[in-house]
Amino acid sequence: MAKKPDKSLVVGLDIGTSKIVAIVGEIQPDGVVEVVGLGSYPSRGLRRGVVVDMASTEHAIQRAVEEAELMAGCEIHSVFGGISGNHIRSQNSDGTVAIKDKEVSESDVDRVLEAARAIPLSADQKILHVLPQEYVLDNQDGIRQPIGMAGVRLEAHVHVVTAALAATQNVGKCVSRCGLTVDELIITPLASSYSALSEDEKELGVCMIDIGAGTTDMAVFIDGAIRHTACIPIAGDQVTNDIAVGLRTPTQHAEDIKIKYACALEQLAGHDETIQVPSVGDRSSKRLARQTLAQWVEPRYRELYSLVMAELRRSGYENMVRSGLALTGGGAMMEGAVELAEEVFHMPVRLATPQYVTGLSNVVSNPVHATGVGLLIYGSQADGARSLSGSAQGESWLGRVQSWFRGEF
Repeated sequence: MAKKPDKSLVVGLDIGTSKIVAIVGEIQPDGVVEVVGLGSYPSRGLRRGVVVDMASTEHAIQRAVEEAELMAGCEIHSVFGGISGNHIRSQNSDGTVAIKDKEVSESDVDRVLEAARAIPLSADQKILHVLPQEYVLDNQDGIRQPIGMAGVRLEAHVHVVTAALAATQNVGKCVSRCGLTVDELIITPLASSYSALSEDEKELGVCMIDIGAGTTDMAVFIDGAIRHTACIPIAGDQVTNDIAVGLRTPTQHAEDIKIKYACALEQLAGHDETIQVPSVGDRSSKRLARQTLAQWVEPRYRELYSLVMAELRRSGYENMVRSGLALTGGGAMMEGAVELAEEVFHMPVRLATPQYVTGLSNVVSNPVHATGVGLLIYGSQADGARSLSGSAQGESWLGRVQSWFRGEF
């Protein structure tokens, strides 16, 4: 069977606390990404976004990638990986340079960004992102793309994101042991913003809250640029643990109960609704009012939202988030999560689902996949988008070997 033509593919690898998700997208001529494959596998090797078991994480990555390869009919060689964790820090910085030829060139922009990234950095930290917010050209501010403009002095305002060197290296090792190359590591809130937020929201001002299993990530956008990012170490796993302890049920059953029946706002749970709760050991299961379950869940969500509110106030952008909040991630899907957020923050709140892709959009159009889809979009816009070998389903073993040789040599 003839080999399928090479396709311009990009792969996002969401390395989460509860699961590893690999999503394959094909970049269309118009730049839109068509999702052609998805693989997911439970993760047991991470805690709050940080690798604690290399072998388990490597196995989960391998299985997720293999499943995505099978669905997409391709061989994956490189990925854009998502990273999170309480070790991630961010700050805003400035840089200034003189323009060489009285007209801003690409090298001038590179130099001013290099100057802006010159921040005090400890030996155990590394810079992940230098994200331009705006440029100032001879005291004229608000410039977004200065190349080609006339001037003598260029200044850049940027958002610098750093991460623990060991944490990034461990993620990179897990991926490389699966025979893959990491094109780039992207922090989770930045990736999610590419799929979950609209340009209008970013312009008007929005705070995105990505509630995962191990961490809750937030990102603030004002005037179209990212202004603040943070990671809060309270998320879905803490809610599961509260349910397990409060209802005296095994953790796995607590997770199932959370997904099926939990409600973040007690008043939304019906008075006459009951649920079956398995007990620990060989004890018989018991019936429980759903409202009682909500009494365990609501305080944890209120605590989480209060921490996000405190971080938003600390950033100084609280009064500039004019379009409100966008909730995404698996934890945002719980009934009552949006209503409780509106009550706590006193501003509009919406549930943000991944957008801006085609193909398997009905499969990935779920807040759970906000980061994975965002990684695809980020990768499609990056210079490093790879052209990978797409081997047809059912292609002969000889064809696959030939494809491998073409990719290696």
